[in-house]
Amino acid sequence: MTRPPPLPPALPETPPDTQAGALPDADDPPAPARVRWPQRASEVGARPLPPAEAVALFVQAWQREPHVLPLADDELQRLAAWAQVVEVPAGRPLIQQDELGDYLLLVLDGTLLVERLVPGGPAVRLAEARAGDMLGEMSLLDSGSRFSRVATATACRIAVLQAEPFHRLMQDDPRVALALMAALSRRLSLRVRLLSARLGALLSPA
Repeated sequence: MTRPPPLPPALPETPPDTQAGALPDADDPPAPARVRWPQRASEVGARPLPPAEAVALFVQAWQREPHVLPLADDELQRLAAWAQVVEVPAGRPLIQQDELGDYLLLVLDGTLLVERLVPGGPAVRLAEARAGDMLGEMSLLDSGSRFSRVATATACRIAVLQAEPFHRLMQDDPRVALALMAALSRRLSLRVRLLSARLGALLSPA
């Protein structure tokens, strides 16, 4: 009786170059760096403000926006306590394009520049952020990569809300967290509408 030929050796479940411990392909782009606020604060020389001054500035900036969910004085005080308020000198990068981040910035005073870096060309100025503006809220929500670079044009005082305190806020103080989420949602909605208007203008016949 003729024996069947031996079976070929089993193939690995994943290609050799994707198995654990394999070196990445030399042509693969480097993974974006994850930068959390304590590291960035140290890099830019951020100086914490005294608590009373920090809370007063935060409340003033929050009340400057007419469409936010109204909060009582004690609720505003609690919301301000979840943020870190700092002063940063001019010319310091608070957010770098394409890095992974998990914090947002609320401008309390001063001016920040929002720019998009283009390979082989000059930086494109997207906006100037001033008191009351929020920056980096998308990365706070999804920990994704940053679309643009943000740097201080003047000495600025800003409130920084990090992802971990934000998650604790949602658990410990849902109404205050809802007010913050409503403010973030409105700003994201305005940006989408602005983008839609620009795309409509580009796509409409001349």
